[in-house]
Amino acid sequence: MQLLLESLFNGVAIGSVLLVAALGLAIVFGLMGVINLAHGELIMLGAYTTYVVQLIFKLPALQPIYDIYVLVAIPLAFITSGVVGILLERTVIRRLYGNPLETLLATWGVSLILQQFVRSVPLAQAAGVVLALVLGFSLPLLLPQLLLQGPRARWMRAASWGVAALVGVVFANGLASQVSRIARATSRNVDVTAPKWMRGGLEFADLTFPVPRLVIIVITVVAVVGVTWFLNRSVWGMRIRAVTQNREMSDCLGIPTNTVDVLTFGIGSGLAGVAGVAVSLLGSVGPNVGTSYIVGCFMVVVLGGVGNLLGTVIASFSIGLLTDLIGAGRLLSIWPGMPAPLEGAVKFFATTSMAQVMVFALIVVFLQFRPAGLFPQKGRMVEA
Repeated sequence: MQLLLESLFNGVAIGSVLLVAALGLAIVFGLMGVINLAHGELIMLGAYTTYVVQLIFKLPALQPIYDIYVLVAIPLAFITSGVVGILLERTVIRRLYGNPLETLLATWGVSLILQQFVRSVPLAQAAGVVLALVLGFSLPLLLPQLLLQGPRARWMRAASWGVAALVGVVFANGLASQVSRIARATSRNVDVTAPKWMRGGLEFADLTFPVPRLVIIVITVVAVVGVTWFLNRSVWGMRIRAVTQNREMSDCLGIPTNTVDVLTFGIGSGLAGVAGVAVSLLGSVGPNVGTSYIVGCFMVVVLGGVGNLLGTVIASFSIGLLTDLIGAGRLLSIWPGMPAPLEGAVKFFATTSMAQVMVFALIVVFLQFRPAGLFPQKGRMVEA
């Protein structure tokens, strides 16, 4: 019983990280059919946002409330990755809809650019760039609509971007002078230190459950509930589902499909940033931290069924449980009398990396019999 509880918890913990990382990809891939290879780098941006927020909260003025920096990092990581995702959609992906190969190559190139950006640009300046992007997209929304109409609209938008750039430069310089470690940050991996309330573990039934993994599970549950509510209860959520079912008919009914695309990509990218917060609590953060999750994210989306949240949840936890059972060698304990040839194969795959290989191989075999995944997408366009 103890072994099963431990394996179940580890599987849920691994699946939670995969789920929060794949949740945004499931929304974007399900709506627009875009294979975004830069999704891992959006996770990386969320992880670096957590690191920057941690350093800011180490300043003497904020030291008394240092323990709440994770709660502040979650919305900031969502905004950071979401804004970068919106910029990616409006500048690159929007021009490549209907061309999957070109989109694949373009997003792969963007992923390399983002990795090199993190390696080359000091984090203080990078934070200033992100702040400028956030303000640049937000200021036009805050201005009165009368100022954004007629011949003055172009000048007002240009002025808003100028103000955003100025604020970003000032913020970057001030941040670099206040937190020297940010200015000296290089491409080497950095570590995010968990606050005191997230250290240690909880004892239950002679088992120890690490608090950081419990927090990640809670973050995942909140993210899934929030996305489910948004898609099923909000006006824009219903519009997103309508466009997913039939884009042409939604366009004819007056739904702004271009706005839906931007909103969907922003939300999906923002969820990748939240996944970055979870990833930063598990280990070091580096430019390549997202590449180790991108394959698993696509496997989750394909196995669960493109655009299906329930399938994404089941696929994530199934992959997590199988990875723990195979990688930790627990199958030998559950089945002591295993035949010798099978026992040798189980011992061969009893490592984390080899367990992932075995799980992905099993998924490929499963997809041969059910190519659309556990829950196939439904709708007129799918049936056609």
